Amino acid sequence: MKTELQQVHLDLFAAGSKTYYNATRFFPDDLKKKVTLLYAFVRKADSLVDDQPQDEPGFRRFCSDFRSLREEFASDSHAVLQPDADPVIAGFVELEELCGFDPAWADAFLYSMELDLHKSEYNCLDETLEYIYGSAEVIGLFMAGIMELPREAFHGARMLGRAMQYINFLRDIHEDIGLGRRYIPLEDVPFSSLREAETRKYPREFETFMRRELSRFTGWQEEADTSFAYIPRSFRIPVRTASDMYLWTAEQIYEDPWVIYRRQVKPSKTRIMLRGAANVIRGGMPRKIAYATH
Repeated sequence: MKTELQQVHLDLFAAGSKTYYNATRFFPDDLKKKVTLLYAFVRKADSLVDDQPQDEPGFRRFCSDFRSLREEFASDSHAVLQPDADPVIAGFVELEELCGFDPAWADAFLYSMELDLHKSEYNCLDETLEYIYGSAEVIGLFMAGIMELPREAFHGARMLGRAMQYINFLRDIHEDIGLGRRYIPLEDVPFSSLREAETRKYPREFETFMRRELSRFTGWQEEADTSFAYIPRSFRIPVRTASDMYLWTAEQIYEDPWVIYRRQVKPSKTRIMLRGAANVIRGGMPRKIAYATH
């Protein structure tokens, strides 16, 4: 039976990402608990800067409480959590200690979340990649730490996080416009924004632009695939399942770039679970990116 605190973590995780949450079901129970602690922490921070209106004071308190509790644990190996400690922060601090995460990873994550409070547009790829490092690549590093992968796997873990985040940016262009944000740089294109009314003026150029951006995902995904051999089979299946669902999303957008204005392209729970079952059979190894051969 789940405790009340465990349910808090699960609810945050489930509300944040259907793909990750359902793919995680394929992890062994002990690893699933650790992954849930991680995602509860990142989802809570993310919601403070993404929900409208943004809760900047709440985010500042979250960061301050995290750093205070982390410092307390780092300076006292016998530190005991106080009853009034935020269970999401406390769970992550314990996880950070247990798994030996580099403290710079969480700092980079919180820095990227802070950018969402005041930065609305990214005008070159370097700016976008700086944001992605903290918002996604370090999540790959956290996962590598949880799975106790060798350092040789860390680059691939980062690239998997980068690839997934870039698909999120492409998938969520319309939603992000509503939040006043644009993460995809507009380089070498005739349109001045990604609003549909603007891109419709340049249909061919927009389709070319979207497929060009998807080619970035393809390259990063292929880099990520090289590290799957380092992941034990029982851990590889859920990671591959989540990755496959982002690949599926990329394929839908490649076939019809305009779909992003009609709906948010996300796999159903049934699709996720069926892919997970297929990966159990095939061992969770990478599959070919269909549109790369077009």
